[in-house]
Amino acid sequence: MTGVQAAIPRVSFADLERWPEDGRRYELYDGEVYVVPSPIPLHQIVSARLYLALEEHTRAYGGVVLYAPLDIVLTDFDVVQPDLIVFTRDRQHLIDPRKVIRHAPDLAIEILSPSTSANDRGRKMQLLARHRVKEYWLVDPDGVTIEVYRLSGERFVLEGTARGGEPVRSTLLPELHLRPCDLSDSSH
Repeated sequence: MTGVQAAIPRVSFADLERWPEDGRRYELYDGEVYVVPSPIPLHQIVSARLYLALEEHTRAYGGVVLYAPLDIVLTDFDVVQPDLIVFTRDRQHLIDPRKVIRHAPDLAIEILSPSTSANDRGRKMQLLARHRVKEYWLVDPDGVTIEVYRLSGERFVLEGTARGGEPVRSTLLPELHLRPCDLSDSSH
């Protein structure tokens, strides 16, 4: 007797929109559902400070910065919610404040945690590269680092890692003044 494997139906963004609101964040990878765990306070502190730094930058140089929860619909079966995203000045017109975003951002940022790190460094990173996100940052609040990845062909390559008081160097946002140590309290 051979085993029978039941086919799990792919979930689309339209399916997700019909689900009752349950307070969870969901992402789709080729129709496979991934439940995003709730963040801890340190994550939210880092996210808020990062948002403020990026908001100050976009006010001065143009563009728009947004934060999760916010669906980025790359295809009907690929939907992600990066912690923060940036559309630069020349692409901010792609955002309609009253509609879901169906364009890849210029920059996607993930704040690492033990429960999301493998996904953030794996399939999410690959998916964002496939959809031509120009830069991808991985922020490690415990290690006090920001890894900056730049799109090269169809994959991300590590452009540099800022540690502690070192400035982040971004090709996409060259005027940005940001250090990893500014994002969290040393008491945490």
